[in-house]
Amino acid sequence: MAITESSLSAGNIGDQVVAVVLGGGRGTRLYPLTAQRAKPAVPLCGRYRLVDIPLSNCLYSGVNRIFVLTQFNSVSLNRHINRSYKFDTFSRGFVEILAAELTVDNRDWYQGTADAIRKQLRHVANLRAKHCLILAGDHLYHMDYRPFLATHIRRRADISVAVVPITREDASGVGVLKIRSNGRVHRFVEKPSSEADLEDMKTPATAMARQGLSAPRGEYLASMGVYVFRTEVLEAVLQDRPDWIDFGHDVIPKSLRERRVFSYIFDGYWEDIGTVRSYYDASMEIASAHPPFEFQDPHYVVYTRPRYLAGSRVQKAAIEDSIVCEGSRIANASISNSIIGIRSIVQPGAKVHRSVIMGADFYESRLPDASIPVGIGPDSEISGAIIDKNARIGRGVVIRGSRKLKDKDGPGYAIRDGIVVVIKNAVIPDGTRIG
Repeated sequence: MAITESSLSAGNIGDQVVAVVLGGGRGTRLYPLTAQRAKPAVPLCGRYRLVDIPLSNCLYSGVNRIFVLTQFNSVSLNRHINRSYKFDTFSRGFVEILAAELTVDNRDWYQGTADAIRKQLRHVANLRAKHCLILAGDHLYHMDYRPFLATHIRRRADISVAVVPITREDASGVGVLKIRSNGRVHRFVEKPSSEADLEDMKTPATAMARQGLSAPRGEYLASMGVYVFRTEVLEAVLQDRPDWIDFGHDVIPKSLRERRVFSYIFDGYWEDIGTVRSYYDASMEIASAHPPFEFQDPHYVVYTRPRYLAGSRVQKAAIEDSIVCEGSRIANASISNSIIGIRSIVQPGAKVHRSVIMGADFYESRLPDASIPVGIGPDSEISGAIIDKNARIGRGVVIRGSRKLKDKDGPGYAIRDGIVVVIKNAVIPDGTRIG
């Protein structure tokens, strides 16, 4: 059965679509959050992981045959997916991990996004789906993929690229597309830097209006790293051009002349969680009174691993404009504009302001008297910081992030983009001052 707009709106995607979520590269710009995990495995909003976003988008859209490609620091990502996404015996749906491997045909690791799918193409081809949805594993957005797929089919497109309007200030850091009035892409520039390129890549307001945008947020269209390919086109491109290793640098811009490449304008919230600063800023927006991305939307569920933790215990604490996740214990502390992750311990006298406390993977029962327990110690002050999982912050520690701080690596912490990041499992001794 062919996919139509009516069948997609009814959720009847069936066997026609397969999704591939890209597990990301080394994630150097997100270091030290990626020191021990892949980018999509980075914790989000206290209890989720970044990979939960594209997977939940797929399930919301009726796409339930999903591959996740992994390579670097993939153990925690693999564990999370295996424990979180299970389908019943009578469902044909799956979320399956395809780890990078060396075979007789493939003697190298993934060289880029397109090369990763090329090396796993046989698994995609075996499903005989007519369309392949390709997604990044480290972006934050709500999206129903059904209108995207329906538009792709209606236009008889070979390749469709989801795009978002952005301002000139943001255009130099992303892939920018220029479209015709019918939505067809006729130029693509990766991270335009010259004034001539920036001026030439503006998309006219008339073209945006014809795509349904009456008041766009900017004059430029940025690729979201979300694509739909006709599967036969994807196979042909990847097999015929082995030197094309990346979608943004190679496949999309170099296919414009030979293939029907169209844009699909997404008019919702979208954030590329590519740096420590973007991760921190997005987290602070989520903790605000009016978040642009809502985890409590009753019509849109973000799935993650069920942990069956007890409710948080809060005693004589002052908490303002913050998110406190389950299993936490907070006593006589002050918390504002922050995210407090699962199993977090915040001891008496501690102050946490505009920070992300990721929490812990376990509860501690007993400790030697001289040891520093997991969590935020008594009388410590934390602001402008990210405290990774299982960190032990001692008594009277002061951590203050600031845009004035230069990037630096220290014992148990790193400063990136003005944010102090305490590394996973680190121990910060009593009385330490950072920032």
